[in-house]
Amino acid sequence: MATLMAAPPLAPRPIAAWSVPMPFMDNKEKRPALKQLQQTAPAARSRKERPCDGCRRRKSKCVLQDSGRCVLCEFHKQDCTFVEKAQPRKRKLDEGALNDESTSRRSESTTQVANTASNVQRSQAQTPVIPTPSIPAAPVRKPFAVDESLSLQRHRHCKLIGQTTALDASLISLGTFDEKNETQSRLGRLRQVHTGEYFSTHDDADVAVPDDEARALAEIDAIVGQYGSTLIDIYFRNVHPSYPIIQKQAFLDRQRHGDRQFNPPLLAAMYLLALSWWDQDPILAPFPKPDMNRLEYIAITSLTIAMQRPKMSAVQAGLLLLQRAKASTWTLTVQLVALGQDIGLHLDCSDWSIPLWERRLRKRLAWALYMQDKWSALMHGRPSHINPADWAVLPPTRSDFDETMSATINPATTTVGPGPTGARSAGEPEDPEILKGRQIFMQMITLTTILSEILTTFYSTTAIASFARAGPYATQLVLNRAKPVQIRLKQWFTDLPAECKMDSFETGKLSGTGYLHLGYFAAEISIHRRIVQSLDPASAAPTTTPTASKPDPYILYICRSAAKTRLISAMDFVNRLRPEHLSAFWFFASAANFSLIATFGALLQASSPGREEVEFYSSRLREFGWTLNVCARRAKWVGEAVGLLEGWAEVLAGLGEKPVAGLQYVPHPSAKGPLGLLGLEEGVDDGMEEDGSEGDDGDDGEGDGGGEGEGTDYGVGEVMEIDSSHWEYA
Repeated sequence: MATLMAAPPLAPRPIAAWSVPMPFMDNKEKRPALKQLQQTAPAARSRKERPCDGCRRRKSKCVLQDSGRCVLCEFHKQDCTFVEKAQPRKRKLDEGALNDESTSRRSESTTQVANTASNVQRSQAQTPVIPTPSIPAAPVRKPFAVDESLSLQRHRHCKLIGQTTALDASLISLGTFDEKNETQSRLGRLRQVHTGEYFSTHDDADVAVPDDEARALAEIDAIVGQYGSTLIDIYFRNVHPSYPIIQKQAFLDRQRHGDRQFNPPLLAAMYLLALSWWDQDPILAPFPKPDMNRLEYIAITSLTIAMQRPKMSAVQAGLLLLQRAKASTWTLTVQLVALGQDIGLHLDCSDWSIPLWERRLRKRLAWALYMQDKWSALMHGRPSHINPADWAVLPPTRSDFDETMSATINPATTTVGPGPTGARSAGEPEDPEILKGRQIFMQMITLTTILSEILTTFYSTTAIASFARAGPYATQLVLNRAKPVQIRLKQWFTDLPAECKMDSFETGKLSGTGYLHLGYFAAEISIHRRIVQSLDPASAAPTTTPTASKPDPYILYICRSAAKTRLISAMDFVNRLRPEHLSAFWFFASAANFSLIATFGALLQASSPGREEVEFYSSRLREFGWTLNVCARRAKWVGEAVGLLEGWAEVLAGLGEKPVAGLQYVPHPSAKGPLGLLGLEEGVDDGMEEDGSEGDDGDDGEGDGGGEGEGTDYGVGEVMEIDSSHWEYA
């Protein structure tokens, strides 16, 4: 019997150095417009039916339409002629000249509308040869940076090959790969980006969806008219610094060279966000604002089509559309998470064989998607769709925001390739406002990771069930779980860099720190909201527990006092917002976060044990409503919180009278101190003087005593560490 020999282990194939593709190699690729070839193509033509000059040069199938022009010439907006003589294949020099001429015509077709070709007569007879004048060939432009990328190519898209699919990575590695790390077989065209990581790549034309990109772009241009470039400038000035999910230099490089093959939903979304500053721009303000409703409709409909061809541009477009402070964001957020997983945004791309600028962009875009998912989960009370166990993206560093694109480095070979021109030189100092925006973005990422822990710890289905099982000891369980999260939140606030402080702004310059600090208060309130809810015996104790009783007055007093301090600090923060904050870019969740403050105040009022406390919260909520109305004059989206507050006021008006005597603090005999890090007199001020009158803790600008220092509007939250030795629950 023959001896079975073990097969040698599969050694990982070394990744080839990334090489810049040849100019205009995409001439041979199918374009999105070629879906008409599949839908309207006639029967096979005879050899006597010669292609037009343009299709001959492109070596593409020529499909005539009733108008007398072929599909491709109409798409490229160029003349459809039949005057050139076919060139012999052996004349390489002439072929190069024709390619140069084709390049020139393609470039011109993006900005000009060709004359009609109705006078062109197609003849089956031999067409006479007309001498072509000698025209100097236009210089061949280097490929756009996006054409070197993995997930931003203009006419191709890719999908990650997962570990459990039928395409096994160890078998794929046995194939023959070219200099672009691609292999072509009956399995399709596959691209390796790292050992064991593969993507399948596809032509956009292979996806049978309506191809209205050219029409959508034309309609977008018609809506914004001559103000398109001004709106793009506004976008990169006001949005991009605090939300850098677009590669600025790559975008401007394409715009500078007349490329009109932008992603329609992305372009429309950028215009929509920039239109928020139309009335504040001295150049645009005198003119009527473009139709935003029509622009948004085009963006949404074209995004639906773009999602069928997974690219980073579709994720970028969706995220920008979601920043428009609309209420119905959950469904689109879930779709974007799935789309991001399709292109591998949840993976660590640090060592992938893709351009350096794309690796940096993927990391920023991935974390923007992460924040969108977590804050949407908070807004809508839904489970997050990003599991920590399946998230491998490293936190961004300062270098990940470098958009110079002066070099494209392959991590495997350290070779350098060309990048687009017009980028900032390495030694040129960057705008301080841009650096500030990047810090805000990074700090928001860290805050979002804490929010993710809050959602899992207090609001997941498992957590809610455990609190219900705890019965009368639910408050103790909540407090025990709250302590480590509060420590993280307190440390985050303490470590904020100077440029992220609320008082770090220049008069007349927009400051994006507002949404960052508002997010901090939303996270704090989400913790205290669960604590206050656990104090209600009706919700804390199961109906089957006969011994359920009211919570310990000592615990009730401490928890409600800490919650009151958080509410007052949050309201004071809103009261101190300046026009420089309100007119800046605000993260999409900001409207909901303002509403959370209103809801938390209404919850404390509704659960108040005494009449004096009810009157205190009622007064503070009225003041808060006035403040929100003032803010809404500059930021109309704040009106959402105003409407919610008015709704809660109507609900609370129907509550019965509370007893005159409110909650009184009686120290528990076994208590060693209500707070672990702050004493009662320092950290828990109930907002009342000894005589029952309202104190001035909300007006002196010192918050709760644990703040930032001079000029601080509020303080950090307390870490509640209550001695619960008298509890029997373990």
